[in-house]
Amino acid sequence: MIFEVLALLGFAVWLYLVIAHGGFWLCSQRDNWKPAPPAVWPRVAAVTPARNEALAIGECVVSLLRQDYPGDWTVILVDDDSSDGTASIASRAAVTSDQQARLRVIAGQPLPPGWTGKLWAVKEGIEAAQAIANPPDYLLLTDADIVYEPAVLKGLVSHAANEKLVLTSLMVKLRCESLAERSLIPAFIFFFQMLYPFSWVNRANRTTAAAAGGCMLVRADALREAGGIEAIRGALIDDCALAKILKARGPIWLGLTERVRSIRPYPDVEEIRRMVARSAYAQLHYSPLLLAGTVLGMGLIYLAPPLLALFASGTAQIFGGATWMLMAIAFQPTLRLYRLSPLWGLALPAIALCYMLFTLDSALQFARGKGGQWKGRIQATGS
Repeated sequence: MIFEVLALLGFAVWLYLVIAHGGFWLCSQRDNWKPAPPAVWPRVAAVTPARNEALAIGECVVSLLRQDYPGDWTVILVDDDSSDGTASIASRAAVTSDQQARLRVIAGQPLPPGWTGKLWAVKEGIEAAQAIANPPDYLLLTDADIVYEPAVLKGLVSHAANEKLVLTSLMVKLRCESLAERSLIPAFIFFFQMLYPFSWVNRANRTTAAAAGGCMLVRADALREAGGIEAIRGALIDDCALAKILKARGPIWLGLTERVRSIRPYPDVEEIRRMVARSAYAQLHYSPLLLAGTVLGMGLIYLAPPLLALFASGTAQIFGGATWMLMAIAFQPTLRLYRLSPLWGLALPAIALCYMLFTLDSALQFARGKGGQWKGRIQATGS
């Protein structure tokens, strides 16, 4: 009897997710809009915090400087105490773009207590932008491993201006070349959309708020009114924290893109584990109860169905198999986005198990006083 109950419960959950959870799995929220250009192009400053990004910063800076944007714009790179020559590499790369006058490189100041390293660098970059003779109307907050096609900024600003958005964010296309990346990266996008259905994020009458930190166009006045970056200075999941405070000021928008991509490599599972474990427990508000609930919930909806399909019999086996197929089907649009075989859909339970283990590891690192560890900094400590 217990197996039948588990099978029916898992099937009911997936039926709800597919039918009524904002259509998250369809990957339908895309940057395929063609907005009319604004009458006057706003001023824009791109703020890029960079800490030991020698491998990616050159390509990132060149892609920003070569934006086909008709208005005034500048790029501010904040060198966050790098030891690998990040700043000099960025400056040399700017020369090749024929737009080096638009780049400003500033040295980050020592990290004060209560701030995450990235947000402190972002704050310094925003202050530098505000000190310009004609301060920007919009801030493009972008990571140092992101590469843009030339028309992206023009499209982002046009869409933001037309829809009167305070935040416009693109979930960049992550690198998906190594076996580890092909195995785990598409599921990262799938799970994020499940957690924050993009269609709900984009509706003003919904409280759901999220953004993707690699590419966020923020209206400068709305950010000031929301308390500035200082309002989220200790947040590890800074993009969603920013989205939450800005959605209280006006509409926001989040969608997928293939025109902005991350070139950061994840050559093995260990690299992806570190990326996920850095903030997974923060997503659960460092709560052991939420952690236990998450593990039990993932076990029910991801692990139980294939186990029942393979080893149970009768009704439990039928519904277990149906649920397994349902989750595999739901994974297909994300797999198509990353141009992967549809057979990866059958592996979603095993992939979910990996993410479950990454989340447990995140909690363990926090308990050991090493939470939020990234590039030599520990940004969340347990008791």
